[in-house]
Amino acid sequence: MMLKKNKKFFIASCIVILLPMFAGFLLWDQLPAQVATHFGRNGEADRYSSKLFAVAGIYLFVLAVHILCSVITEFDPKKRNVGSKIYHLILCICPVVSLWCGVMIYGNALGYKDVINLNLWTNVLLGIVLIVVGNYLPKCRQNYMIGIKLPWTLDNEENWDYTHRMAGKWWIIGGVLTILLGFQKFVDPIGAAVGIILIVTLIPAIASYIYYKKHRVM
Repeated sequence: MMLKKNKKFFIASCIVILLPMFAGFLLWDQLPAQVATHFGRNGEADRYSSKLFAVAGIYLFVLAVHILCSVITEFDPKKRNVGSKIYHLILCICPVVSLWCGVMIYGNALGYKDVINLNLWTNVLLGIVLIVVGNYLPKCRQNYMIGIKLPWTLDNEENWDYTHRMAGKWWIIGGVLTILLGFQKFVDPIGAAVGIILIVTLIPAIASYIYYKKHRVM
């Protein structure tokens, strides 16, 4: 079992997810009664939540998602193809999101808006995720947890390998562009990042379908 085999890493990742919650309780008296937990494209707060939800609710929810992803992996029919590195990558996603949420939410609540550029750090985070995942995609074998999971990629290993070699290159390029866009003010960086993610996902998906049609046995 993947979870049993990687138990120590899983426990460590759960602890990391809850670190912002522990920090929030230490900062409790310094936080306002209503804490901004959602921000618009301009980086300005547009939704507020209770202090308890901001300190505990968010991170307990992330922890629940993290545990769910770990459990679902155990039911993957192709879980034998999920190596330890790929599994660790899956387990790192929620901890990174949790830490990012903690820094952004507490930084804003404590008056560090000028220091913490929400748009910039959102793009940096998205860009790093794209680059890291893009680096792993070509090494990823068929599975139902991570990758471009289309009927024709899951049905044919050659199609899967072709699609993920291409996707890996596009995702790395997209990650670099996403980070660079965070440093400019001419276009909405987060909107542009979403566009890039759609493009670098659609191109390999379309290419994989063309590959499927070209190599389909009649």
